Amino acid sequence: MPCCAHRNTGLNQDVAHPFLCDQDFRMRPRTAVIPVAGLGTRFLPATKAMPKEMLTVVDKPLVQYAVEEAFAAGIERIIFVTGRGKEMLADHFDYTPELEETLRGRNRIDPLQQIRALVPTAGCLIYTRQNEPLGLGHAIWCARHLVGDAPFAILLPDDLVWAGNGQPSVMKQMCDQFVSLQQPMVAIMEVEQQETSKYGILDPLDPAATLSTDLVQAKGLVEKPAPHVAPSRMAIIGRYILHPEIFNLLGRKQTGAGGEIQLTDAMALMMQKHPIYGFRFQGTRYDCGDKVGFQMANLALALEQSDMRARLLPFLSGQLSQWHSSPSGLSTS
Repeated sequence: MPCCAHRNTGLNQDVAHPFLCDQDFRMRPRTAVIPVAGLGTRFLPATKAMPKEMLTVVDKPLVQYAVEEAFAAGIERIIFVTGRGKEMLADHFDYTPELEETLRGRNRIDPLQQIRALVPTAGCLIYTRQNEPLGLGHAIWCARHLVGDAPFAILLPDDLVWAGNGQPSVMKQMCDQFVSLQQPMVAIMEVEQQETSKYGILDPLDPAATLSTDLVQAKGLVEKPAPHVAPSRMAIIGRYILHPEIFNLLGRKQTGAGGEIQLTDAMALMMQKHPIYGFRFQGTRYDCGDKVGFQMANLALALEQSDMRARLLPFLSGQLSQWHSSPSGLSTS
């Protein structure tokens, strides 16, 4: 049983989360919320019995990338908002005595150290349930009693954001910026105009603002606008730093796009009192909630490893030549 497991009763109990604007609020987020309750229907049948967050990119599941990114940013406590059938997630970050004993007996020290490194300090991981699939905003609201009255981060595992070997993770970039800014932030990237209906879109306060600067103050946030009405091409991706007052806004249970409780809508309401900034991160984002994006992530991160790159490049070159030479894209052998 994972340490510090928490079961949410699902009761609609609101608690006050006052924003400490009159005090010295210069702090880094120490808590992160990772929502993992989704069904992963776009990856069926692979996700019929396995959580989509456990799909593997090269040699690690998606959720592990998010957890490592959070800890690398100085996060000390992670709250998983789970659903039915997600027990495998908790097991992944727990000890496995039988496997460890087998590896030790076979003198396989490297993999033994790798799996032991997956288990964080006791009390770092907490699990709560989203009892109904009512949207991302509702999933975040389910963590309200565990987050408390301090700023917190949100990481969506579907968005694998790779900053590069030896480079600060995207969440660390955001936390470093938050220390001086002390205002809610979202990671943003520029997308094609026809893609705006897939994202929350930032409406910049300065119409001339571009992604040439690290920070862009928002005038508004629009959830999945049609391309012809999108206020910009600045798309919000799955990295946020928010103040705890967002929970009272989410607690209103107002539904938006898709009939769900949208986090973006609550953030738009929060802007009536506090500015929100888009943060241009350094790194590459892969949409691993999409089959093509998932395969792109596997290829890109495999090529980051020199031993795999030496074997993959000739294979990929041969595959490309074969596809270019065959109009149908099928093998002629």
